[in-house]
Amino acid sequence: MKRARQKVVVENEAPQTSQKSKKQKTCLHGSVFGESNLHVSMDWGDLPQHIILRIFQFLPLVDRARASSVCRRWNEIFHMPDLWRRFEFELSQPATSYLKSTHPDLIQQIIKRHADHLQYVSFKVDSSTESAEAACDILSQLVNCSIKTLGLISTAKPSFMNVSKSHFASALTVVFVNSKSLSSIKIDDTPLDDPSLKVLVANNSDTLRLLKMSSCPYVSPAGILCVADQCHGLKELSLNYYILSDELLLALSSEKHVDLEHLRIDVVSENPGQVEFHTIKKQSWDALVKHSPKVNIVMYFFLYEEEFDAFFREETPVTHLYFGRAVSKAMLGRIGMNCPRLIELVVCANGLQPLDDELIRIAERCKNLTAMGLGECEVTCRGFIEFVKMCGGRLTQLSIMEEVLIPDNDYSLDRLHLEVSRHLGRMWFPDMMPTW
Repeated sequence: MKRARQKVVVENEAPQTSQKSKKQKTCLHGSVFGESNLHVSMDWGDLPQHIILRIFQFLPLVDRARASSVCRRWNEIFHMPDLWRRFEFELSQPATSYLKSTHPDLIQQIIKRHADHLQYVSFKVDSSTESAEAACDILSQLVNCSIKTLGLISTAKPSFMNVSKSHFASALTVVFVNSKSLSSIKIDDTPLDDPSLKVLVANNSDTLRLLKMSSCPYVSPAGILCVADQCHGLKELSLNYYILSDELLLALSSEKHVDLEHLRIDVVSENPGQVEFHTIKKQSWDALVKHSPKVNIVMYFFLYEEEFDAFFREETPVTHLYFGRAVSKAMLGRIGMNCPRLIELVVCANGLQPLDDELIRIAERCKNLTAMGLGECEVTCRGFIEFVKMCGGRLTQLSIMEEVLIPDNDYSLDRLHLEVSRHLGRMWFPDMMPTW
C-alpha cells in the first residue's frame, strides 16, 4: 500500500516549471480527507472576480482600502458598485469622541465616484455641531444619489439640533428630490420641519415604508398628517405623542392606506408640570385597529406621576408599554382594566407599595401578555406566583429584579424560583440586574 501511494504521488507531480511559473506564488492545499502532497500553483491576482468581491465585502473599510493597493485589478474591484451599496459615514472630532472618523479623502472619493451607487446610507456623528454640519455638507453633494434608506444617528445630543434649520433642510432636500425611491428614513432628534416633509412626500410617496422622527420639534401635526394622507404604503411610523391626533389615526385607517405594522410613540415630559397631555378618542384607536388588526402600538413613557392623567382612562389598543420613570399603582390598575391587547410591559420603577393586585388584574385581562419586566418595585412572593400561575407558559420573557420580591410566610426566594419554574415550564431565576 505504501508503494502504491508513492507511485500515485509521483505520477501526479507537476512537470518541471518554467522560470515564469516559478515567480508565481505556491500554496499547499490539504484535501478534505487528510493531507495531500499535491502542490498547486496560484497567483492571488488570478482569483475569480466574484471571490475577491466577496472577500472585500467582509473586510473592514480600512483593510479593504489597503487591499485595493495590492494591484490594479484589486483596485478596480474596490470601486465596483456592489461594494458601495451600503455605507456608514462616521464623523467626529478627535479630541472629544471615541468614534473613528471616515477619512476626508475617502469621503470625496465616494462623492465623486460612488454617489449614484449608494443605496443604504447612515451618518453616525458625535455630539459636536461640527460633525453634524459635516454630515449635512456630504448630504448636499449627493445630487446623483438613488438612496433607499437613510439614517442620521447622534451618539449624544445635541449634534444635529445645533445645526441651523435652513442648512439641515437644504441638505435633506437634495436627497429627497434626487433619490425618488426612499423607503426607510430614521431622523430622530433633528431640525426636520414641515416643508422638508412635503418635499419628501412629493418625491417618494409611492416608496416610503418607514418614517422614524421622534423628537423633531419643528414638525407639526399638519406635517405628519400630510405624510399619512399621501404615503399609502407606510408600514412603520415613530413619533412623539404631541404629534399624535385623532385626525392622524383616521388618516392611517383610510381605505387607501395599507395595514400599518408598527406605531411607536414617545411620551416625554419636556417641561415637568407645565405640559397637559391631550387625550386620543377611543373611536380613533378603534378605527386604526379595525383597519390594521395586527398593528403593534408601542408607547415609551418618560413622565412624572402627576402627568399620567390623560392616559388609559378608556380602552386603548396598546401592545407594548415601557415606563422609564416611576408609575403609580393607580396607573398600573388602569392598564389592567383598559389594555386588553397588551403583549409586553416593562416598569422600571414604582415605589414601595406591593403591586400584587395590579399584576393579577393584568394577568386576568391581558390574555396576550408574553413579556414582563419589573425594576424598582415591590411584589410579594405569593402575589408574584399567582401572577405567573395565571399567565403560565405564555410568559416567554420574565425579567424580575431579585430586590422586587418580598418573602412572606408561604414562600422563600429559594422555593419561589422552583414554583415559578414549574408554572413556566422552564428553569427561571430572578435577575441580579435589569436585562431590558
